[in-house]
Amino acid sequence: MNILRYHIIICLLVAFLAACNFENEDRVENKIETKYPSFDFQPNIIWIVAEDMSGNIPAFGDSTIKTPTLSSLASEGICYDNFFTPSPVCAPARSAIITGMYPTAIGTHNMRTGPWWVGIPNEAQLKRYNQFVPEGIGAYEAVPPPEVKLFTEYLRKAGYYTTNNAKEDYQFLKTPTAWDECSDNAHWRNRKPGQPFFSVFNLFVTHESQIWEKSEDSLWVDPNLKVPVPPYLPDTNTGRKDIRRMYSNILEMDHQVSEILQQLEDDGLLDSTIVMWYTDHGGPLPRQKRSLHDSGIKVPLIVRFPNNFNSGNRDDRMISFVDLAPTVLSLAGIKPPEYMQGHAFLGTYIQADSSPYIFAATDRFDKNYDQSRAVRDKRFKYIRNYITNKSTYLPISYRENMAIMQELIRLKDKDSLTEVQKLWFKNPKSQELLYDLQNDPHEINDLSDNPQYADKLKSLREANEFFIKEINDKGFIDEKVLLEQFEPGGKQLKTNTPVPEYNDGTIKLTCDTDGASLGFRKITPGVRSSFFPYKENLVVNSGERYQVIAHRLGYLPSDTVTIRIIDDSIETNVKFKSDF
Repeated sequence: MNILRYHIIICLLVAFLAACNFENEDRVENKIETKYPSFDFQPNIIWIVAEDMSGNIPAFGDSTIKTPTLSSLASEGICYDNFFTPSPVCAPARSAIITGMYPTAIGTHNMRTGPWWVGIPNEAQLKRYNQFVPEGIGAYEAVPPPEVKLFTEYLRKAGYYTTNNAKEDYQFLKTPTAWDECSDNAHWRNRKPGQPFFSVFNLFVTHESQIWEKSEDSLWVDPNLKVPVPPYLPDTNTGRKDIRRMYSNILEMDHQVSEILQQLEDDGLLDSTIVMWYTDHGGPLPRQKRSLHDSGIKVPLIVRFPNNFNSGNRDDRMISFVDLAPTVLSLAGIKPPEYMQGHAFLGTYIQADSSPYIFAATDRFDKNYDQSRAVRDKRFKYIRNYITNKSTYLPISYRENMAIMQELIRLKDKDSLTEVQKLWFKNPKSQELLYDLQNDPHEINDLSDNPQYADKLKSLREANEFFIKEINDKGFIDEKVLLEQFEPGGKQLKTNTPVPEYNDGTIKLTCDTDGASLGFRKITPGVRSSFFPYKENLVVNSGERYQVIAHRLGYLPSDTVTIRIIDDSIETNVKFKSDF
């Protein structure tokens, strides 16, 4: 039995007992009332992912600006009202997306482990990276358990063409078998005719950095647009200017989404493609990104099915990023592997019962260590702070490029913050927090000391403690100790060289590194191709040449082996540097 399924059973019992004290609380029915389609073909699937954005669009209740593309997509699709990231910052969140695993379960929870989004970093990139991490913690790759794969490998084995355009910030290098294409030019249009595809487009314009980097650009919104100011942010000219820029960037992103959808329509693919639009974590402003409040972990999700199936509906199941990988596999007709901690919420292998809870965590941000965990149901959230001798606010130099962050610090230094704004800077911070999201959406009023909510506090506390033990939370291991586990003796492990065995026109590939992904590609003069994931013996002909490679996540890739087939035998030549 999947460990998370056992956890769900326990949590359901706890949730039921706690719910008895709240007659008006939404009860967890764990029934899927909406019928979802199954397909007699392999549907195309596309992800359009906006960075650093909460639900600040009309489809999710914010009418400050009009977003015609996303409003249209929502009217043609299904909006998910309880969709959460397990980490409110990009690299840990993306590790959950690509693996179907909690970052704290696989050691990808610290922000971040290295500049792996650039591929193999050069000396200058490593030197720059090391300026932003604690002394003694250089760049390293997290090493997930051996069974963990990048889920796109399963799609490729099933015949899908997979593309990523282009962020790959996973806390470890991608395996060479993960994508057919991963670049700024990656596109479904490069596939074979009729081949089903899974394509990811990451839209950077809403990223935190674009608040200050685009501060002098012309706006996509009215320069005098009246914007809502959350109570934890300064309602000043400086504050409103950055909030206005946030909405401008959202509108620009909406236009970028329209361009991608237009390409689908131009190619005649809209009615054979499942479109999923979501964001990688909460908004770009202070107390949003990097925060366990809903402003940091709750994000919008819209799913549009071919032929507008169930158009205009809403779904309030509790869904996490760890559910994305198994869901895409399920939609493609592929059974998700048992090791995945997430569960399919759509498709052939949809899970009948949904968890009443989502879980989230924060640990190190750049040079700043902190440790907090959160459990949320449809109404209440519990936050447990394990380091209380510092404020929730952390002095992150990157964020302090933002004028609104500088404004908060200026007001703090003048002792001019409101009582609500002071909560973020409170030092020491509370060990436990409990919020009623139904009546307190900004999470201002802590109910942990209120006797009326003692049972709810207890049930969520127990759910948190159970979950930490269930996944063997790596955040409770000192990072230097964890690093020694990943790199014994301070040396990164290397995947062993794959061994090809020839027999009667076929080649069998093996590798004695547990968990290594095996890849191969045929060498054709003038043609550059990616490594295909190996799943069965290769049928080969005399005179052909192949390259094979092995790579376990978190390890160095193996040497590349070049194979030439000569009549009824093969000859091999081990290269001493992987060249993918």
